[in-house]
Formats: sequence, structure tokens, C-alpha cells
Amino acid sequence: MPIRDRLLAVLVAVLWGCNFLAIHVALGQFPPVFAGALRFAVIAIPTILFVPWPKVRIRYLLGYGLGFGTGQFAFLFIAMNTGMPTGLASLVLQASAPFTVLLGAFFLRERVSGRQLAGILLAVAGMTAIAWQQSGHAALLPVILTLLAALSWAFGNLATRQAAPENPLHFTLWMSVVPPLPMFALSLLMEGPSAQWHSLTTLGTKTGLIALGGLAYIVLLGTIAGSGIWTTLMRRNPAGVVAPFSLLVPVVGLSMSFFVLDERPSLLEIAAATVVIGGVLLGSLQRRRRAADLDGELPPVEAPAKV
Repeated sequence: MPIRDRLLAVLVAVLWGCNFLAIHVALGQFPPVFAGALRFAVIAIPTILFVPWPKVRIRYLLGYGLGFGTGQFAFLFIAMNTGMPTGLASLVLQASAPFTVLLGAFFLRERVSGRQLAGILLAVAGMTAIAWQQSGHAALLPVILTLLAALSWAFGNLATRQAAPENPLHFTLWMSVVPPLPMFALSLLMEGPSAQWHSLTTLGTKTGLIALGGLAYIVLLGTIAGSGIWTTLMRRNPAGVVAPFSLLVPVVGLSMSFFVLDERPSLLEIAAATVVIGGVLLGSLQRRRRAADLDGELPPVEAPAKV
């Protein structure tokens, strides 16, 4: 993998890690589910007008959109809005990788190797330690919601596997057409039209302008630029070489939340974070190596750790 591509892979990890800061500031203005609906609506409109259809079965696009889009971001945004620390959110969301392996074994009858099982057990041990630490601060619910977000992402990964899109970027962009309507409806039920309207009519305030900047970052840099560069790297290099760079995302997320938001994880949380990342890496190395041998194609189950 050329040095240029390695630097680009690090850049994507930085973009996706900083995405959690952008979500944090966006939630300072918008109700969480409404923020998710706006995020996808902004991408969906130009996608319908200008991006070619990805040539996949509609049911798989719907599955990806409802899992990766609607479920993941509804749970994640609500979790962060109810007290999930920004840095820990970027870490706990990595549970999507072991969830994907387990769901693939259950629904697609995929074999789970000893290495994968060991990685899953390590990741689960780290997640359990984080949940135990957070429960001592009466903050267990946000952790559970973030885990549900990771589980939703895993279901989206299965839909991606079944879809096998020829152009993953077009598939990702068209996925954005699915979440806006169900998320707007869910926002109406949970948050009410008055909260939606107030967030829109106060955009001229300092908080509103900062939130607009966060939303613009999520759409332009976190989604379009990050996904575009990542897809290009996956096409140019073996997937087993590129994919591990996604594990830098929680490192960036935890670091940025420390320096910008003054979030200070405990020693137990830092140790648990190391265990989780190590477990995800251990559980995916064997599959990624196998995928790398297949002409550098994208790994069939696991999607990169983006938000």
C-alpha cells in the first residue's frame, strides 16, 4: 500500500473520528431523531437527482437503510443526547464488528473461527467493563442504546453482504433515501412538532450556527468525502490492508473528546477501550486476510467504522 494511500486512510479515520464531535454540536440545537432525519435528507435529495441507481435489489437497500441508517443513528443520537460521552460512543459503536460476525453465523450460516470467537469474547469483556463503569454513574442506559446502534449497524452489514453492490459509494448514497421518512415520523411521535420547529426557527443563534456547521461537517466531510476516499482506497488496495485503519476512529474520537470537550475517561475505561479495539482487530484479522487474497475485494460482511 503506497504511503499516499496510507496517509489517506489515516485522514479518513480522522474525519470519521471527528464526526462524533460534529454530532455533539448538532445535538445542541436539534432534537436527536430530528437531527438524524435532517442528516439523511440533505444527502437524499441530491442523490435522487444526480447519483445513478446502484443496481441492487430494493429489499437489500431497504435493509441497509433501516439498519445502518435509521436504527443506528436513531439509537446513537438518542444515546449521545441522554448522556453517552462522545469519545466512548465512538468506541462502543465498534461492537458492530463482533455483532456482524455473530449475526452472519446465525442468519447466513457462516463459520465462526476460533480467532473470531476469541476476538468477540475480548470485545464483549471490554464492553462489559465499560457498562459496569457507567452503571456506577447512573449512565447505563446510554451505553445500552449505543450497543443497540451497533447491533442495527450489524444488521445493515448483512444487507450489504447480500446486496453485493458493484459501486459501494452509490449504494451508500442511495441508502440515505430510506431513513428520512421513518425518522421524521419517529421524531414527530417522540419529540413533537414544536421541538422540531423551535430548532429550525432558532438557527440564527450562536448555537444554531454551530449546529449547522456540525451538520455540514457530517454530510460533506464525514459522509461524502470520507466514504468517497475509503471506497477509492478499497478499490486500489487489498481490503485486509485498508480495513484495519478503521480501528483508528475510536482512538481519534476519544482523543478529540478529551482535548475539545474535556472528557476524561477513567483508567478502567481506557483499559477496556484497549481490550475492545484489540478484540475487534483479533476477530477480524483472519477474515480480512482471506478477503485480501480474493483480488482485494471488500470484506463481505463488515463495513468500515464510519458514522
